Amino acid sequence: MTGTRRTVAALFLLPALVLLGALVVYPIGYSIIRSFYNASGDGFAGVDNYKALFTDDGIRTALKNNIIWVVFAPTVSTALGLIFAVLTERVSWGTAFKLVVFMPMAISMLAAGIIFRLVYDQDPDKGVANAVWVGVHDTFAQSSAFPKAHPGRESPLVARDGGFITKAPVHTGEVVALPLVGVAPDQMPDGAQKAAAAKPDPAGITGTTWQDFTRGKGVGRLGAPDPTELGYSGMKIEAVLDGKVVATTKAASDGTFTLPAKADGALLRLPAGNFKEPYNGVEWLGPSLVTPAIIGSYVWMWAGFAMVLIAAGLAGIPRELLEAARVDGANEWQVFRRVTVPLLAPVLAVVAVTLMINVLKVFDLVFIIAPGSSQDDANVLALELYRKGFAEDQPGIASAIAVFLLLLVIPVMAFNIRRLRREVRR
Repeated sequence: MTGTRRTVAALFLLPALVLLGALVVYPIGYSIIRSFYNASGDGFAGVDNYKALFTDDGIRTALKNNIIWVVFAPTVSTALGLIFAVLTERVSWGTAFKLVVFMPMAISMLAAGIIFRLVYDQDPDKGVANAVWVGVHDTFAQSSAFPKAHPGRESPLVARDGGFITKAPVHTGEVVALPLVGVAPDQMPDGAQKAAAAKPDPAGITGTTWQDFTRGKGVGRLGAPDPTELGYSGMKIEAVLDGKVVATTKAASDGTFTLPAKADGALLRLPAGNFKEPYNGVEWLGPSLVTPAIIGSYVWMWAGFAMVLIAAGLAGIPRELLEAARVDGANEWQVFRRVTVPLLAPVLAVVAVTLMINVLKVFDLVFIIAPGSSQDDANVLALELYRKGFAEDQPGIASAIAVFLLLLVIPVMAFNIRRLRREVRR
């Protein structure tokens, strides 16, 4: 009656209202006003800054990437969270698994960005992603041990079709020398032995292919195996006659090889497969894959958040409904699709919408993970806001981007609040 309670309530709310006004209301109001002024702030620009949102190439790329983020990041995170929550509900080690999946939430975006910058490193010796990818690739398609090998001076070989072929045909009983250079001694295959001069064979064609290089000035003979030179173990040699391969062999560990008499008159070819460059993996942070790669790091962080919320909703589902469906003959997939998911729909909607709001403001991961060469291709609105406001000194456009982001977030946030209130009333 005296209004004392209202006064006390106002006094308690005053500090929070002051902070809210200083940290939220004032910046929003100032940004809206600043978005209508030019870069220097002393001239009224009208809607020119907002026109730039749809004409500037950098902002258009950022807007396109934001759409990709909003569509895929919340969807994948929510789907993984649902799968993890459902699959771990019945196993004894489910709690431990949930703890491991949720742990990335304890890591800051900065730390996660640094971690995934290393994970996506192009060098397979550093980047985990490429180490796994290269390991799988090399299991099915082994790279050559001689990627840099090539003919030296006075060589009987010439380049053709990615490999090398002799200048003149060879004949039965002839000993052929196929010297190459370009492979460091410490990079030769483990099974390589000292090169040996092949012996003539009246019934075939023999020869040696080896690393015709000896360390030390003036040491060694050109075009002939020396005691310290190694044979090209496993080098493939083809005999080509009238454009067709008539015989094939591989060099022994000392570089010697033998071809049958049917190779008489043929040219000897070292095919391109002998010189195949090692597979170096995928360019995860290149222009074409940088956005999906960064979304992957985001999913790694936020799938645990989705899992915990969905698991809480799953725990509130009446078990009688699930058992009734099973009694009626439904299999586990049908129970999941027709009973569990519909009952979890409100929770899934809240999780998805919350993640949508979050990805609209994503900045840290893109700024840290994307290298400078592909940052333009991975650009998002929050990063473009930072770049326009600080790197390019265009605070008017930066303010327009901030207002645009606010307008994008408000409908999603309002939908989420309405959902939450509806659930509370139930």
